[in-house]
Amino acid sequence: MSAVAYEVDGEVAVLTVNYPPVNALSAATRTGLGEGIERAQADEAVKAIVILGGGKTFIAGADITEFGTEKSKAKPQLKDLQKMLENSPKLTIAAIHGTALGGGLELALTAHSRVAVASAKVGLPEVNLGILPGAGGTQRLPRLTGVEVGIDLITSGKHVPAAKALDLGVVDAIVDDVRTGAIAYAREALASGKTFVPVIERNEKITNVDPAVFAEARKTVGKKARGKIAPMVIIDCIEAACTRPAVEALAFEAEKFQELYASDQRGALMHYFFAERQARKIPGIPADIQPKPINSCAIIGAGTMGGGIAMSFANAGIPVTILDLSQEALDRGMGVVTKNYGISVSRGSMSQDKMDKALSLITPTTNYDDLAQCDIVIEAALERMDVKKEIFARLDKLMKPGAILATNTSYLSIDEIASATTRPGDVVGCHFFSPANVMKLLENVRSAVTSPETIVTVMEMGKRIGKVPVLAGSTEGFIGNRMLQYYTGEAEFLLEQGATPEQIDRVATRFGMAMGPLSMRDMAGMDMAAVSRKERSANMPAGERLSPILERLVAAGRCGQKTGKGYYRYEGREKFSDPETMEIIEGVAKEFGITRREFTDDEVEARLFAPLVNEGAKEIEDGTAIRASDIDVTWVNGYGFPVHRGGPMYWGEKYGLDKIYAMALEAEKRNGPRWAPGKLLERLAKEGKGWDAA
Repeated sequence: MSAVAYEVDGEVAVLTVNYPPVNALSAATRTGLGEGIERAQADEAVKAIVILGGGKTFIAGADITEFGTEKSKAKPQLKDLQKMLENSPKLTIAAIHGTALGGGLELALTAHSRVAVASAKVGLPEVNLGILPGAGGTQRLPRLTGVEVGIDLITSGKHVPAAKALDLGVVDAIVDDVRTGAIAYAREALASGKTFVPVIERNEKITNVDPAVFAEARKTVGKKARGKIAPMVIIDCIEAACTRPAVEALAFEAEKFQELYASDQRGALMHYFFAERQARKIPGIPADIQPKPINSCAIIGAGTMGGGIAMSFANAGIPVTILDLSQEALDRGMGVVTKNYGISVSRGSMSQDKMDKALSLITPTTNYDDLAQCDIVIEAALERMDVKKEIFARLDKLMKPGAILATNTSYLSIDEIASATTRPGDVVGCHFFSPANVMKLLENVRSAVTSPETIVTVMEMGKRIGKVPVLAGSTEGFIGNRMLQYYTGEAEFLLEQGATPEQIDRVATRFGMAMGPLSMRDMAGMDMAAVSRKERSANMPAGERLSPILERLVAAGRCGQKTGKGYYRYEGREKFSDPETMEIIEGVAKEFGITRREFTDDEVEARLFAPLVNEGAKEIEDGTAIRASDIDVTWVNGYGFPVHRGGPMYWGEKYGLDKIYAMALEAEKRNGPRWAPGKLLERLAKEGKGWDAA
């Protein structure tokens, strides 16, 4: 059976792609389209050809499961189909519903005209895979939208709603029904005798473009890209569209596509694309386990975190009841929520109507009884076990049967919190990251007895509220924070041994981190880090040490940005090097008999990130993380690890697990037993295998 159905309605041939779930441009789809177009061309009664998608969508893009396989080379190729549509003597129309993304939109751009239903979206998201739209996307889209809009859409990978696509000229009409509307549009066009000019021949929006447009785009996009190659190459291709004949510019685009496809970044971003989807799949849970309905939510604590969590649910259209013990705290928290929404409106990222709707879904209260009928309650109170257990004992008595009892703790034991209830299977960690209304990661944490139904529910809930959910086991710090201490800890050891704060942070940002570990410390507050470290140091194994630099800085009144000095000196948010910091660092080195030396940037980079890989391997070993790729998803979304490096575990495998293992042995000698390599890393390093063999 063909992946493309062929039928004729009067003088209009209709080609319907039926290749679920997203009508990808697989070999089967391409074959069916090629045969259908040829059949329509041979039929003298057919005057127009409409291509549409069956099921829920148009053509969502390339079939990435065929990348690198023989099927990807099968004829006809996408460019063959494009030539057939673009050069067709008969009118060709792409009729879009659902999404037309990547290759799907590139195919549609070679039709003589495009129509879409109001709910449709279009876009060229290839940049998210480290490549560019290599079938003419960088050449045709700017001819319709103009250069500046084209640069923005293609370098960001945005999905554009149909109404906006109409305004930009990407589609020519909005229709009520994709099939009947497209056929009617074709008949009207035929009756009018209108001549359609192929998009590739429309040059009015790409001629006489000021070169300063491209210079400014490279500057603006470069800041956002932070080391990504593809966005900058996309600008080169769009500039070529404006400065070269179409044939040359298309060839240039094809050449640059091949270069990007062969790049390390493409491999890393492709890995991450699949990793995010894999993280949703939980081994051992029967397929027939269904999530509980989450139609209402309660939040305990109206502070920064509680307010941000409430916004996440309200933004998804889920009613929220938010509780705090005093009206003053509640008013203060709701004031922050309202202010944050107001900022979004002022920036144009949210309409006033959406703000009003979201606020109407948040109900503040000081009465615990108002939470009783909610489907899930998320505790975001003080990070103390005694406080958590007291709250959960109260919730156990209060909440309706089957309600999920969740905690936003960032490191405390879910098993111990659950022990305060008579329904531990309903208890789970839902660790949001600050600011919770912005950060994408939701680290769900199961105890030893969290029920499969509870796990499935919070994973599905994460998707519904726009988060990227990952499931972790209940060890101190879970996946992300457990690893973080080794990143910041190694930065402090490097300071003792001769690196400067400026070098360490510069190397981290060169690597692709949003900020360096020491700037991060200053922003978060050094005093808070000192308090948590004091608790942790009491349980350190024999032979372990922490560098006392942080504590010495705090003792000197250097608590970070809030005191105007930490690792750096601050004037507002602008930071400067400070000799006083170096005096404290050098004093610590002298006290411990450490001879300071210069480090290369490559040495600093390896020392900063190798410990993450070692600890991540231990998390796989003890079951805290299900897969190495889950750790990558956690660090990309929660800690700003550069996605174009694939995540710390992917980076570590490419760097060499044998090298990571050797560095862990050295770190054990320098820093203590917690830094030693685990058995899994040792095995994989010695066998020359990667995480797939874990």
